[in-house]
Amino acid sequence: MLVTELSRQFETSQVTIRKDLEILHSQGLVHRTHGGALPAREGALEDPTLREKEKQHRQEKMRIAESAAAKVKEGQVLILDSGTTTLYRHFANRAALIAHVVDRVYGEIEFADDALAEVSWQQACLTVAHNMFDALRRHRDIAPLLVQQVPIGPNAMAHREHAIAILLDNGFPPSLAARSYATLARYVLGFAIQLGDRSTAENLDDTELAAVFHDLDPASFPATVAVADSLPVALDDEFTFGLELIVNGLTQLRQRDKSLSET
Repeated sequence: MLVTELSRQFETSQVTIRKDLEILHSQGLVHRTHGGALPAREGALEDPTLREKEKQHRQEKMRIAESAAAKVKEGQVLILDSGTTTLYRHFANRAALIAHVVDRVYGEIEFADDALAEVSWQQACLTVAHNMFDALRRHRDIAPLLVQQVPIGPNAMAHREHAIAILLDNGFPPSLAARSYATLARYVLGFAIQLGDRSTAENLDDTELAAVFHDLDPASFPATVAVADSLPVALDDEFTFGLELIVNGLTQLRQRDKSLSET
């Protein structure tokens, strides 16, 4: 049984179905699988876990992978699924695969050193953050993976190096430069995670949320009603506003540290 089929049958969201299947799985009533569930019984229908599959027929999988790789020619486009035969040849484990995928996304982040050198460090920080946000917007499923590990692939390292260099070249002490980059990167990540699918039945769109704020009782929520015309704040507007607050705060910190060093 698939989540999509159960969602249509019971006329409820896929999120609710997944939660219910997880509960049934914890109770031993079903066996949770990717995209659905199977009856909780031993036999042919039992779906092994990924780790269990990785241990099965390892030599055969290696020979299949080697044979398939030998048939690939330069410039060809391949479509690979997530089976253990596909991944086994190239990645030691899931963490290595995630690191590879994340670093490919970092490679898409625009970083023009010459152009950034011609603007203020504040504008450079804004540009770097927006470019990173745009790259994660194109790959909305990647942001949650960044929570699991600090990216240290070649593209991620190059991006970090360029960004920190901008701060150091503009008089930031090493400690402040490191913390400033970390704060900007995590700020971008936090917003990028919100770019995931928000269209489930449990979520209201902006028009519906605006109606909720306007219909509040002024006696109970006077402050919220007073700003209801400005709610909800669009995600892009909120991102830009918050980013400017961070950069303005860094400007003050840099000036403070500069003043202290001169006294």
